[in-house]
This record gives sequence, C-alpha cells and structure tokens, in this order.
Amino acid sequence: MIKTANQNSDPAELAKFSELAHRWWDEESEFRPLHQINPLRLDWINAICAVAGQTALDVGCGGGILADSLARKGAQVLGIDLSTKALRVAQLHALEAQTMGVTYREVSAEALAAESPACFDVVTCMEMLEHVPDPASVVRACASLVKPGGWVFFSTLNRSPKSFLYAIVGAEYVLNLLPRGTHEYAKMIRPSELAAYCRAAGLDVRQTKGMDYNPLTRRYTMVDSTAVNYLFATQKVG
Repeated sequence: MIKTANQNSDPAELAKFSELAHRWWDEESEFRPLHQINPLRLDWINAICAVAGQTALDVGCGGGILADSLARKGAQVLGIDLSTKALRVAQLHALEAQTMGVTYREVSAEALAAESPACFDVVTCMEMLEHVPDPASVVRACASLVKPGGWVFFSTLNRSPKSFLYAIVGAEYVLNLLPRGTHEYAKMIRPSELAAYCRAAGLDVRQTKGMDYNPLTRRYTMVDSTAVNYLFATQKVG
C-alpha cells in the first residue's frame, strides 16, 4: 500500500464502506448501531462543549449521521471523508432533510490541517481511527485543526479480549449487528495508546467514557468501562 502524507487511508476500507453508502440513512441497515449510538455521543459532546454557534469539523463523517445532528444543534459543520459515495449520500440527505449549516468535502484530515490549521472550535473523529493505517497521524491532524483551547472528541474500539468477543464475534457473527469483516482486531487501539497519541499531539485527555450494548433490550448505554467501545474528550493545550 502506498500512503502519502496527505492520504492516510486504506483502499480496502474505503471500498468496504463505499459499497454500503446507499444504506447510511436506513436505520434498520448495517448502520443501525451508528444511528443508535448517535444520540448518546451527541449529548455527551454537547454537555462538555455546547456546540451551538461553534465551528465544528467531523473527520471521517461517512454518510453524515453525526455531522447532520451537530448542525441541528446549531453548529456550523464541515464533514470530511475520502469516500465519494458516502459524501454524496450525506449531501443528498442534507438537501432532503433541509439541514442548515452543514457542508461536506472529500479531503483527508492531514490535507485539511495543512490548508486550514486552528480553524475549528470542535473536532470530532468517531469510529474512524481503527480503519486507517496511521491513526496517530489523524490525531495530530485533528489537534492541528482545532483552535487553542478547543475540544477534540474521539471514539474507537479497545484492543482487548472482551472487545474481540463483543465487537467482532458477538456483533459481526452472532448478533449480525455489523457486516462480517467490519473490524480487524489488529487495528483496534488501546486507550493507553490513544492517550499517548493525544499527549504527543498537544491534546489533554479531559474525560473518558465507554459504551455498552445490551442484546436483550437492544440498546446502548454510556458506561465508565473502556473495555470495548470508548470515547475520549480532549482539549488542545494553550
């Protein structure tokens, strides 16, 4: 795989999500888990950093589920991704739903950081780091893109035995919540590793949370454990 400084992406990962792009806004599709967790992560972000009137960037926005909801909270949002098909779906949804204050661009975080450093009050990068070859590079780009004192939010999957059991075996093979092959265990990131990436990029980790799924109620909840899905709220130093 050839990777330049401005193209930190895996063609196989892009192809995988591009094939499903037309189903992003079908709440009973493979993206149902994203629709279910979106209100939880949105409320968590908004409680830490009220987004109304803020400039926000959603890195790896896909079909725009989080970007659209941030705009509906009153933020001026730019969603970026490298999947042309997913971005078209996001743009179409914004038109159909008449969502104001959200735009989309096909550009990498690294390229945008070189072009527009320190331009955003809030940066989100959710369920994306485990799908790129160099997650530390994305963290550095997010840190560059946010203004001093601004907030950067990450969510990803822990590389742990419990995460393998729940997120891969359970979610992909037993409960069929996600398409098989959605996640690769080797690409998952331990909280200690992500914290180190953040510190190296000048981001202070202010809060951590986890997410838990109850297969009986089919609902997600925010928890303190970071054993499987987890979220970081970080703030740019200075």
